[in-house]
Amino acid sequence: MSHRNARTTFLGRLLIVERHQAGWPQAHIAAAMGISRKCVRTWLSRYAAEGEAGLRDRSSRPHRSPRRTSAELEQRILVLRRDQRRGPDWISAELRVPVRTVSRVLARHQVPRLAALDPITGEVIRSSKSTAIRYERDRPGELVHMDIKKIGRIPDGGGWRVHGRPLRNTTRDRAAQIGFDYVHTLVDDHSRLAYSEILPDEKGPTCAAFLTRAIAYFAGHGITHIQRLMTDNAWAYRWSLREVCARHGIQQKFIKPHCPWQNGKVERLNRTLQTEWAYRHAFTSNTERTNALAPWIEHYNTQRRHSALGGHPPITRLQPT
Repeated sequence: MSHRNARTTFLGRLLIVERHQAGWPQAHIAAAMGISRKCVRTWLSRYAAEGEAGLRDRSSRPHRSPRRTSAELEQRILVLRRDQRRGPDWISAELRVPVRTVSRVLARHQVPRLAALDPITGEVIRSSKSTAIRYERDRPGELVHMDIKKIGRIPDGGGWRVHGRPLRNTTRDRAAQIGFDYVHTLVDDHSRLAYSEILPDEKGPTCAAFLTRAIAYFAGHGITHIQRLMTDNAWAYRWSLREVCARHGIQQKFIKPHCPWQNGKVERLNRTLQTEWAYRHAFTSNTERTNALAPWIEHYNTQRRHSALGGHPPITRLQPT
């Protein structure tokens, strides 16, 4: 179908042919219809070669694309995306191809966005909310974000991710209370330096003790003073952190209620923790997964490429200590 501003439609092209067969000069046809003489010649030539079929709309896709990405490279991109479940930035660096090329290949093959996929199976499960409001503080320590992610503990021998959903009733005592782990996380707004611990609860004293250890961890990496701490409005954050913040000269900031995207950097890290640590492998025990957290945080801070940092790890934005 022709676009709405097209000078000629199929019927208009037929009119060009009819007027030409009636003896109209091509210049007169062009002037009467408000088009160029070349346009008139084009449609007359197509009609002479193909009949009425030549007057139909055609795809603007080129007959040849000599510079198109090879089928072999496209397959490598798709396999890497399926096996590793990483974004275009990571795949681009691995295969040494432009990020835009990876994005176009994924779009061409209608590959869903990572936010819509289950982190371990890769199946489409949902879409996520996004916001166009982005910001970044100018220096490390100017603002840090804190949050807690609750995840189910793994029973001894592994859960359904190891044995599969059909066998979960036979491998687990449904009456047994497994409980949850609470992953406490602090992340720096400018450098994205992160620190996480798995703790047994999310009570006030636990949060205060974690913040104290996180401040010491940040100081060991060159962030000797934290100016502001942003959290949600949980009771433990609003009241139990006051003493620790006062002792270290930290100003508390709270997001608007029911607006977690305002604390988006730590929320995004929580999702990364799920996809690349908690649900990356089928752990056979809760202890095994717990022991894997500290090495992953070290990898995140010193080696993992971060798209918001131009493909560099957080450690590159900190002064040597």
